[in-house]
Amino acid sequence: MVFLSMAGISVMIIRISKTLMVAAIGFFSFLVAFGNITDYDTNFSFVHHVFLMDTIFPDASIKYRAVEAEWIHHLGYIGIIILESMTSLLCLFGAWWLWCQRKAGAAAFNRAKGLAIAGLTLGFLTWQVGFMSVGGEWFGMWMSSQWNGVPDAFRFFMTILGVLIYLVLRDEELDK
Repeated sequence: MVFLSMAGISVMIIRISKTLMVAAIGFFSFLVAFGNITDYDTNFSFVHHVFLMDTIFPDASIKYRAVEAEWIHHLGYIGIIILESMTSLLCLFGAWWLWCQRKAGAAAFNRAKGLAIAGLTLGFLTWQVGFMSVGGEWFGMWMSSQWNGVPDAFRFFMTILGVLIYLVLRDEELDK
């Protein structure tokens, strides 16, 4: 039986903490994707109105950016679902791999972070680029009192960014 020193216990707690935080983002992304798939029409309305720009300020000069072709709305929404699903899969598999490597040496544990880093990065890009930049700025979603997802997107990608920063901090050796 292997006993860890107090320093080793702290390192193990940090590794488990990182693993659980990545798993939490994977779970969150799963729930978002699952909701979008199982309640497609309700959630599609959000994307539809953002593309149409029909609820932004009436005198906004950016309305020329609106996309009226509904097939593009569906394509965009399916793309969002794919990104959310991929974020979930990468984070959940990444968390599993981190869990499997939690007792390994520092170099092995640090190398095991790749899938989790990819998942967290994709999640950050999905909500920051997809929702905040494209939806919020290009389509003026921030102007809509009914279909403004900017505050939620900000909360999501900042949470993901916090986990990503924490995860990439180098892990130390387990002292035995």
